[in-house]
Amino acid sequence: MSFDRDAVLRAAAELLARKATATQDEIAKAAGISRATLHRHFAGRDALIRALEELGLRQLEQVVTDARLDDGAAREALSRLIEGTRPVAGFIAFLSTENQLFEEGEMNEGWERIDARISALFRRGQESGEFRIDMSPIWFTEALYGLVAAAAWAIQAGRTAPRDYTPMILGLLLGGVERRDPTP
Repeated sequence: MSFDRDAVLRAAAELLARKATATQDEIAKAAGISRATLHRHFAGRDALIRALEELGLRQLEQVVTDARLDDGAAREALSRLIEGTRPVAGFIAFLSTENQLFEEGEMNEGWERIDARISALFRRGQESGEFRIDMSPIWFTEALYGLVAAAAWAIQAGRTAPRDYTPMILGLLLGGVERRDPTP
């Protein structure tokens, strides 16, 4: 039987997005392989997480590319980006949390590349007058990741409907939480 690395990583990602504390035994079972086989290909959790990070970055980079961040109004591009993250939101949430354990002051260049592309979208929105200018594009990028993670966890826990994913994130990101009285 041949070892399908990407299939194992996808199964691990799916499990870890739901249960970040899953054991190596649980990960192996979810992937349909033995713990020994998992360990042979990924010498411990750290190696598995690093491989998952690379898979996640490839997936997120594809989402960013597919969202066509330079096309149309910045708000529309942001909506496409958010909607594009829906299938990988749980995985992004897991990686953004797990990533904190490994970087030690250094950032993976894949994250830097993605951050730069998303921040450029927010900068473009600021320059066009669509987005507020009193906060930095990198802060908006970090806030976006946080909202994607929060929405993924809320949906996974059944506290909100999956159909609300994009409107929840877009609405809070663009509108904030401050109440504004409607203009007459």
